[in-house]
Amino acid sequence: MTRSNSDFRDRNAATVAAVFALAAFALATVTAAPRSSTASPKPDAAASREAFLQVYKVFVSPRCQNCHPSGDAPLQGDDSHPHIQNVKRGKDGHGVYGMRCDTCHQSANLAGDHMPPGNPKWALPPPEHKMVFVGRMPAQLCRQLKDPKQNGGRSLQQLFEHVSSDDLVGWGWDPGDGRTLPPLNRADTSAQMKVWIDGGAACPE
Repeated sequence: MTRSNSDFRDRNAATVAAVFALAAFALATVTAAPRSSTASPKPDAAASREAFLQVYKVFVSPRCQNCHPSGDAPLQGDDSHPHIQNVKRGKDGHGVYGMRCDTCHQSANLAGDHMPPGNPKWALPPPEHKMVFVGRMPAQLCRQLKDPKQNGGRSLQQLFEHVSSDDLVGWGWDPGDGRTLPPLNRADTSAQMKVWIDGGAACPE
């Protein structure tokens, strides 16, 4: 009887030890297992800067910079020469009295090489936020685009929508006969804009 009790106690102790060992192993496994993270991935600043350099090539192409001059006269042609007829920006960006933009620029492009292009909203940016592209280095233009005081009060998302879906901006990729296109199409430009913004809208050095 005494031996039986001793055997029972030994088996019970062995069982308890095994249970503790199994529990310790399970705890170690759980502790060592990688935890899934719900944190957002860190913005890729290097990719963001590179994406902006691609967008920059579009913004300083004639189709974009001609409507973003440093002065108050719009530019024309692939050589970005000052607009003939002494056209000026005006207080609202739509020209001055007697020389309004819609005098020549209709709601759509006129047929033929170098004929007046058209869009219902044809204009320069207004004088309070000229959004100058001409002569801007990449870092300068990047900082300017992010500044609501210079970009018309737009957030980065609104800036993206302006480039990706505004019909006046879209004219740059449908400029009429005799005009060269920007170096990237609109879809690719928008994609690069998204990379730039998602990466923290980093500016080139």
